[in-house]
Amino acid sequence: MVGSGEFQFINCTASCMDPKRLVLETALNKTLLESQTQWKLFKVYNISKDEELLCSSTCGGKQETKVFHITVFYPPKQVLLTLSPTTVAVGTLFTIECRVPAVAPLECLNVTLLRGTEILCNQTFVGTTLSPQDAVVTHNTTAHREDGLYNFSCEAQMDMRSCGGGLVHRVSDPQRLEVKEPVPNNQTGIIITIVVVPLLFLVTSVLLYRYWWRPRHN
Repeated sequence: MVGSGEFQFINCTASCMDPKRLVLETALNKTLLESQTQWKLFKVYNISKDEELLCSSTCGGKQETKVFHITVFYPPKQVLLTLSPTTVAVGTLFTIECRVPAVAPLECLNVTLLRGTEILCNQTFVGTTLSPQDAVVTHNTTAHREDGLYNFSCEAQMDMRSCGGGLVHRVSDPQRLEVKEPVPNNQTGIIITIVVVPLLFLVTSVLLYRYWWRPRHN
């Protein structure tokens, strides 16, 4: 397993002590790093797709060939974190989204959303395709007052050790959430005003009517 665009070391070793011919056959760019009578060490680089490499040697007039299979994976190179919205009131919902562009295979990827050091969400993926695709994790949560005191971040980890690769770890830039106190609800005051004002007008009108039209005594 080799990350896309990376390099690999290939050691070609013959079965005899004095091979007449020992070569690495590949269309990839290669460099001979070191050699002895029985073996040669090559570096192949700019590996961008799955490849088969042939290590050929000739011992006692017989040609021997060994095939190396290289599988390319696409490790996380960017981790993009978004808070939406970035300013919220206490008790309202906001969304945390983490996007890891162009990664494969997804089943080897683990994405973790963090508030400070607290794990908010940990997600693995399914799928066997080796073509790169975006991995997206979305988490909806309610804003608390203390949320404004912490950095939010996202970690992406691809573990290829079981397949002969390595462990790749990337972290997003930290993001801060601005948390405000909830705005007072003025709807009740508006309703009271709408009801009381006409009522006061009506009462005032009745009183004035009675005052002007009451019987006059000499």
